[in-house]
Amino acid sequence: MLFLDGVGIGKNDPSINPFFAARLPALRSLSNGELPSLRSRSLSSRNAAILPLDATLGVEGLPQSGTGQTALFTGVNASKFIGKHFGPRPYSTLRPVIAEKNIFQQLLNLKRKVLFANAFPQRFFDYVDQKTSRLTVTTLSCTTSGLPLLQVDDLAAGCAVSADITNTSWPELGYPHIATIEPAEAGRRLVRLTESNDFVLFEYWKTDYAGHSQKMSEAIEALELLDGMLVGIIETLDTSTTLLCITSDHGNIEDMSTKSHTRNAVPAILYGYRHQDAAELLRDGSLRKSVSSLTNFTPMLIEMLSN
Repeated sequence: MLFLDGVGIGKNDPSINPFFAARLPALRSLSNGELPSLRSRSLSSRNAAILPLDATLGVEGLPQSGTGQTALFTGVNASKFIGKHFGPRPYSTLRPVIAEKNIFQQLLNLKRKVLFANAFPQRFFDYVDQKTSRLTVTTLSCTTSGLPLLQVDDLAAGCAVSADITNTSWPELGYPHIATIEPAEAGRRLVRLTESNDFVLFEYWKTDYAGHSQKMSEAIEALELLDGMLVGIIETLDTSTTLLCITSDHGNIEDMSTKSHTRNAVPAILYGYRHQDAAELLRDGSLRKSVSSLTNFTPMLIEMLSN
């Protein structure tokens, strides 16, 4: 699973939407050269399905990461639970919900092997030791589930992936021995990690940062880096055994005319093994949901990994 922070479905307008300004051959290849837009939010091809998920969760205001990611990774409507959208980190009363219902814990309860593939530098652990309330939904999910966060040694051994995909930031963080890699190699590495794990998650936050920057060049760079990684995934993923899921928590980067988040639906991209079954579950089918939303995602994954 690739979790992209701050990616919605926007207008087919390259002047404000970098998805239509960037070169994204890998992403386009999933749906016969097309990308989702406000006019065509659902797409399908032989190996993939793309459909929209509501990120507003029936609550007024702009969606935020804390509640959006909680809904995405637990199946609980966090915004309704606390009565508002909240972020970037989870609201205090959501922490017990995340501890009990996060996707890692649910899969561990099913005896599945799971991995959060992002590597973290030592300064992150030092920072968290001083203020644990600064944990994001994903890192909080790991720590409360007893799942170790990966570190520089894991990255050096090829058993983790850098949040910036290519490792370019690590020498500046005090690790000159960490070599830069091509985006496609990061993608191939993620696929290799699925060989020894039932569920692998990678989190990419540059999309949200670029959206807030309102710099089109930065947004295009973030998306093209991601597409380069997707090249490596598509080259090596066995679609007869493995499903690739890509989604987000709220809109942002798809509309560079605003610095804030958007109320746009987010894309759910399903590629490979049983992608049509996964799409049906997201549409609400056996999940008894009235509207496809972020809350459908974790139940879909649990269902897919239970069989």
